[in-house]
Formats: sequence, C-alpha cells, structure tokens
Amino acid sequence: MCGIVGYAGAKEKKEILIDGLRELEYRGYDSAGIAVVTSSGLNNFKAVGKLKNLEEKTANFTSSGLGVAIGHTRWATHGKPTELNAHPHLGKNSYVVHNGIIENYQEIKKELQAEGVNFLSQTDTEVIVHLFEHFSKECHNPFEAFEKTLAKLEGAYAILLITKDADDTIFFAKNGSPMLIGFVDDEVYFASSDTAIIGKAKEVYYLEDGEYGYVEGAEVRLFNADGAKEFNTKPLESDKLSAQKDGYRFFMEKEIYEQFVVIADTMM
Repeated sequence: MCGIVGYAGAKEKKEILIDGLRELEYRGYDSAGIAVVTSSGLNNFKAVGKLKNLEEKTANFTSSGLGVAIGHTRWATHGKPTELNAHPHLGKNSYVVHNGIIENYQEIKKELQAEGVNFLSQTDTEVIVHLFEHFSKECHNPFEAFEKTLAKLEGAYAILLITKDADDTIFFAKNGSPMLIGFVDDEVYFASSDTAIIGKAKEVYYLEDGEYGYVEGAEVRLFNADGAKEFNTKPLESDKLSAQKDGYRFFMEKEIYEQFVVIADTMM
C-alpha cells in the first residue's frame, strides 16, 4: 500500500512531508517524491529507494512561507520503480499524487495522446494531471476542472492535486482508498493514515467514499454527489501503533482485508 501526505500552511513544507512519509514507511515503498507550490513557483523532487535518497536530493531546498505541498511513497504496480514512474506526476503547471487504481486509464490516455499530450511514465496516475489540465482550458476555474476530471475517472482512488493556477489550494478526492484531513490553527494536513499527522494536527476528519473538495488557505470546502457538505472533526488519536492498524483490531485482520487491493494491483 502506498502512502500520501499533504500540507497547506506557512511552515517548512519539505520537512513536514518527509517526516509524514517516514511515518508511513511501514506500508512499504520503492520510491518517494514531493511537490511544493508557492507564490515563487513549483518544485518537484523524486528518488528511488529509501527516503534518505529523497532527503539528500532536497538537502538545499527550503519551502517555508505560505504555500501547499504533497508527497507520496510508491509501491510499483503500473510500471517499474523508476523516478519517472514515482509520484508526484506533473503536467505543465500541476502535480498529482494518487493511491488506488484508475481502471479506465488506458482509454483516457489514448484520448489525451490523440490531442498531443506527451506521457512520461507508465503509470495510471499520470492521466489524472493531464486530464485536469485538459479540462482547465475550458473551465472557469480549477475546481470546476477538478470536478470534471473526477467525473471521468473509474476505479478506486485517493487523490491530492496542486496547481500553479491556485498556489494556495490543494484539491482532494476519496473513493475506495483511505484519506483523512488534519487540522490545527491555520494549518491543514492530508494523509492516508493517522500516523503521518500524529503530533502535528489536533483534529481530524476521515473522508468518506465519494467526497471531494479543496482547501484554500486554511478553509476546507467539502462536497459529495448531493453538493456542498458540512462536516465535523474529532480529536486525533495519539497512539501511532493503533493508527497503523487503519481501524482494524489486529495487523493480521488488516492484512486479510487488504488482500483484495493487493491482488487487484498485481493483476493490473
């Protein structure tokens, strides 16, 4: 299972992302990457192997000040463990990280290639960012483009997307893969498991399937098929060992229920 982290706020984003990904190492991975968007531009770093390789690549990079950032640890399913196949995947002005399976990615990829889009990776995830930028050309705002992108996707996913066109915004969506939002003061965190944000966020909201939205600054807007949705947070549990079980009673029970996802990933 892959790991996802995200952050919107003024702190040093690189450190927050790498620390969060380190807490998700127990899920297994063969590559990792981060992307940061601030008013000064976009930055993206990827590395194959352990997180220390990513840390070495980002040693001279600083990312304090208002902005947004996303990170990912990947366990290869579509494509070999290479930097090109590692997340975040990029378009011209946007980055995406994704857990899950886009079942109709081949169909979408062919449509985009017919329009002249050049793909750099072998992954299903890359179609998301190119599809978003395709719709961005015809939509009034990035969120409308994100909604149209989600409507086109088939399969399971947890998605975080950032774009230079909205440098204080993270777009998110959940359908079949875990995703949560953490809150503290004027900061917002995203993660695929509680462990990545324990000790950072104080309140949490666990996204339900079919929910999506965006955080702009420190304000989160949530939607589902019925439109805008109100939500209530709850205190974040502080026991990392319990959080690693992702809501299951035992690690064995967790592994049993994850077998379907693992088998599906392998078959794809």
